[in-house]
Amino acid sequence: MPGTIAITRNDDIEMAISEALGHLDIEALVRDKIVAVKPNETWASADDKTGVTQPDTLRATLRYLKQFGPRELVVSGGAGAAETDEIFRIVGLMEVVEEEGATFFDHNRPPFESVELEYKPEADVRGPQKSVMVNPRVLEYETLVALNQLKLHRTATVTLALKNIAMSYPAADYYGHPRSKEEHENQFYDDMHSFIAAMAKRFPIDLAITVGHPAMIATGPLGGKAVETGLVIASTDALAADVVGAKILGFNIQAVRHLWEAERLGLGEGNTDKMKFAAMSLSEAIEAFTEAAYGQRMTYESA
Repeated sequence: MPGTIAITRNDDIEMAISEALGHLDIEALVRDKIVAVKPNETWASADDKTGVTQPDTLRATLRYLKQFGPRELVVSGGAGAAETDEIFRIVGLMEVVEEEGATFFDHNRPPFESVELEYKPEADVRGPQKSVMVNPRVLEYETLVALNQLKLHRTATVTLALKNIAMSYPAADYYGHPRSKEEHENQFYDDMHSFIAAMAKRFPIDLAITVGHPAMIATGPLGGKAVETGLVIASTDALAADVVGAKILGFNIQAVRHLWEAERLGLGEGNTDKMKFAAMSLSEAIEAFTEAAYGQRMTYESA
């Protein structure tokens, strides 16, 4: 049901993912469909792989989805600061894709197609980016799975499911590596929050899986403090999952404007009091996170 959140914790992240997904109706999303899994692959090096999806996280996700018989299982990537396949190989994600029999697709590559974005004037949500160039393959995905890291972000406040998709789908071979105005004019960063909300409306996420393996605090999306939490947040309501992730990081929905705008666009549940928590409670998750991140159990849920 919309607004159902499964939060689990295990030092074995593969077990935590399997447990979390077991609380959701995954088969209806996967059976006989083209399923795309979009990990976080913004940037990595041989010395620092903390800002991206880890190989065991991707492996657990693919294995869980495969049991429900997708027509095609695609791992769709679009790194912003480097070549996607290079990041996949550095981190070990490409090896997982090959071992699990999935298809790798780099949606940064041509061809390109312009897609219009919709904002909601009556809610005073007017982003300046009216359309975006994407690879048309992303329009063929029947089920979109956002596989995210639990991280802070210096501009977007948090980088979870909505941001993972929104800032990856604009084709970097068109806009540049990193995406900028030098290759083709755009306004992604003029109002990033409104852009993320509009992208979430145009490219709805069917399943959000956010893991704190590792989580990143202090700053982000890169260069922050990586902390191992073992937490997994999963939901078929991506906005609800992001609101919960933000809450665990210490932010109410009003503090993360793209989540607040997404709620006003009707994209999901934004009130944690109306959500159903199928495994760990929100307060239990906050306590587990703060103990791992800060060395003490905190309960700021009702603040």
